[in-house]
Amino acid sequence: MARASQIAKLNTIPKFSTRHRNRCKVCGRSRGFYRDFELCRICLRVYGLRGEIPGLIKASW
Repeated sequence: MARASQIAKLNTIPKFSTRHRNRCKVCGRSRGFYRDFELCRICLRVYGLRGEIPGLIKASW
């Protein structure tokens, strides 16, 4: 879980563009981030299994 200070940094514009860090919109996690969904891998799995992300289906073969 991201600290409140890290989440507060998201709302400010960085001085340099390289300082920008993508974070999950739900939990604030910075690693395992999927740009298409703006979610981390953990939240993507949870919401995907619940069927809350349109067009996302679990692969099975």
